[in-house]
Amino acid sequence: MDSQLGEPEDSTERHGWRARPRWQLITAGAVAAVVVLAAGVIVAWRVLAPAEVVTPAGYQPSPPTAGPGPVARLSAAPLLVDGRFRVYATTRQVRADGPIDMRTQVTPAWSFRRWPEQVTGVVATGTTVVSRWSDGELVAIDAVTGEVAWRAAGPEPADTGYAGRRTGAQTVYAPAGLHTATSGTDGRTLVLARGGSQLIGLDAGSGRQLWQTTLPGQGDACREAAFSTVGGQFALVNSCAAPPTVEFYEVATGELAATWQPEGAGPGLAVEPLGCAVARSQCAALRTTGAGESKGWLVDGPEPVPAPALDPVDSMLVDAMAVRLDPGSSGEPELLAQDVRTGEQAWQWPVPAPTVTPGPETAGDRLLAVQPGRVHMLTATRELITLDATTGAELSRFVLIMPSERMTDWAPGYVYTQGGFVAVERLRLPVDPDADDGGYYWIQETVIVAGT
Repeated sequence: MDSQLGEPEDSTERHGWRARPRWQLITAGAVAAVVVLAAGVIVAWRVLAPAEVVTPAGYQPSPPTAGPGPVARLSAAPLLVDGRFRVYATTRQVRADGPIDMRTQVTPAWSFRRWPEQVTGVVATGTTVVSRWSDGELVAIDAVTGEVAWRAAGPEPADTGYAGRRTGAQTVYAPAGLHTATSGTDGRTLVLARGGSQLIGLDAGSGRQLWQTTLPGQGDACREAAFSTVGGQFALVNSCAAPPTVEFYEVATGELAATWQPEGAGPGLAVEPLGCAVARSQCAALRTTGAGESKGWLVDGPEPVPAPALDPVDSMLVDAMAVRLDPGSSGEPELLAQDVRTGEQAWQWPVPAPTVTPGPETAGDRLLAVQPGRVHMLTATRELITLDATTGAELSRFVLIMPSERMTDWAPGYVYTQGGFVAVERLRLPVDPDADDGGYYWIQETVIVAGT
């Protein structure tokens, strides 16, 4: 008989799995399901579990060599550290590249990432870069090596989300609840962190907590306009007091040293720190505004001292000079500098007439920023003019655009100065703070860095 018509093959050999008892099949299926589920859990844990990634320094940037003029166009706002590094903050990462005058962002020299926490602030002192995270932890990175120098627990910030938008400018230039300060007793540099009703002071070199203070009343809910002073104090405006008051805490101990009510203080009191380093730190003066008038005060000592030269709302303080843009007696605008203590005029500088007609939406001339030794003015046609802060002599002048750019129809956002450099966010006109990032920023690489 043809083998094809003979007896069928043993079904157990051909389909062995079908011949197994039903309970074995169920058990095998359950085991397989458990294995798949376990594998999924492992993958999910690897992806979602708290994690920290430290990438130490892969190279050392050189000091900048470029002369005055635009040197870089960046998509993120840089914090300049040690004259070589540009430090950036994104939602869950702090990273650095360099050199400062590199035209674009390049591969990070080092980076530090945490998950799922978010960056809420970054400050720097010397070569130490301190980041604050949404769980309150403070992590210091050595900018030279990229390694973690120290870490410390801190109060949870009032806002636990990343607030830097696309550039990170607010996170690195004006972080909420994070400042540097100098002790008025021993000159020690501290990092101050505030959240809820807690204010703590850490040694910037080691991260050791030196003191902790509980803010009275409703704590953070009533405190505004925080900043440290060159006089060794930390100032907070208590908006719940009637009338509002300014509280001064000693940086060395955290103790409340004084409660101050400026003359004419009313319910609408506003306080603006002046002459500060980045992150509203080590400020030399403040200006109070309320009841229809503004007044300047020096805070380089134990108590505020009147400084009438800082009364005008657009005046700035640099190297003991109060500088402002004045309409001029002849109708031609000019920059005026006065000794902040005596009020005596130190120099005046007439603003040059524009060489081209500004666009219809372009803002006019403005005093853009100051830094030790320099005064920076931005004209209506987006020329950046830098003057010597002591003499008023012109140091440099150029249009604040890169060679590949042609238009100047932008408004300045955050402005940062350090070591003779200026970094400016450029915003789309008309400025709409509620717009999405595409409508808020001028272009993708919206931060321009210039040497002066």
